[in-house]
Amino acid sequence: MMKKTLIKTIRVMLLPNNKQKSKLFQYANTARFAYNWALGREKENYKAHGKFISDGELRKEFTQLKKMEQYKWLNRISNNVTKQAIKDACNAYKRFFKKLANVPKFKSRKHTAPSFYQDCVKIQFTDTHVKIEGFASSKKKNKQKLNWIRLAEHHRIPMDCKYINPRIKYDGLNWYVTVGIEYEEFAKPSSNEGIGIDLGIKDLAICSDEHNYLNINKTQKVKKLEKQKRRLQRSISRRYEKNKKGECYCKTRNIIKSEKKLLTLNHRLADIRQNYVHQTTSSIIKREPSFICLEDLNVSGMMKNKHLSKAVQQQGFYEFRRQIEYKSEWKNIQVILADRFFPSSKLCSCCGRIKRNLKLSERIYKCECGNVMDRDYQAALNLKKYGEMFLKQQSVA
Repeated sequence: MMKKTLIKTIRVMLLPNNKQKSKLFQYANTARFAYNWALGREKENYKAHGKFISDGELRKEFTQLKKMEQYKWLNRISNNVTKQAIKDACNAYKRFFKKLANVPKFKSRKHTAPSFYQDCVKIQFTDTHVKIEGFASSKKKNKQKLNWIRLAEHHRIPMDCKYINPRIKYDGLNWYVTVGIEYEEFAKPSSNEGIGIDLGIKDLAICSDEHNYLNINKTQKVKKLEKQKRRLQRSISRRYEKNKKGECYCKTRNIIKSEKKLLTLNHRLADIRQNYVHQTTSSIIKREPSFICLEDLNVSGMMKNKHLSKAVQQQGFYEFRRQIEYKSEWKNIQVILADRFFPSSKLCSCCGRIKRNLKLSERIYKCECGNVMDRDYQAALNLKKYGEMFLKQQSVA
């Protein structure tokens, strides 16, 4: 058995009351202010002196800033929120200097998702609530209730353990708490056969062990929601045109209500798709294959095809691969990525002949050797063989 130290991230929706919502937005706006202030200071200093200011020096400057009359409102917010925001800005600047990322940009109130950090020592969880530091300054029991926010899911986050990087984030509709938990897992290498997985648009995933996972976007439930979404989008567009004054569009209360409905609908569709991908990947991992072989798909290239781009985007191929990779690590399963130009669909699984002129409309593969098979299932078999050959080459080397 192999002993592994892993970090699992748990994300749970919060159910704050109106007072708690106001506090959450205050904290998020303050974190954004501190991030932008630190980024501005870094850019000014680099232009003037060509040097980088450490986050420790910036925090000392920020403490002096809070003593000024116009910035006294910063004292009402937990110190850990601004401290971590400054650290995040410095880390973003360091990554730019190391050529790991682009130039960091200022956070916009309109386009940036509100979020802030909580101290990993001071955050507390029960089965039903999470405690956010500094919401209530009074020590009276009835006032301290403001610090405790209800969790939408009970018994999800374990108590009395070490928490890593707790963050509170707003997605435009709901608030979420995300926290990492370190744990040790004993994963033994699997003795089962490996599997090849072919991802597609007709079906989400076709496995070489004859397990097929259908396309969730073809179900009646998703089609109905997509139809509602289209109608709502057209309705909003007509209202904007109706209330146009000159070159400006006026946003009425009815438009705001409709846009909120549209946002809820978009979130619901995204949640259905994300949940289905999670169920599919978990089902594959539970079978504990010795390896999983996937294609290294050129998703950005596929998105350029105007006839397929929407279907590719809805399937979430990259998200599928991401989930397979991190869930496989938990179970000590090796993930093999087949070369992007490996002809998995065009290669005959019996004789090895490649059919160069295979069209996308041909769903049944017919070879001169007499092999007649579903093209997606054949691709999965070829990917399994690719994985076996890859492991043989590794063992020889």
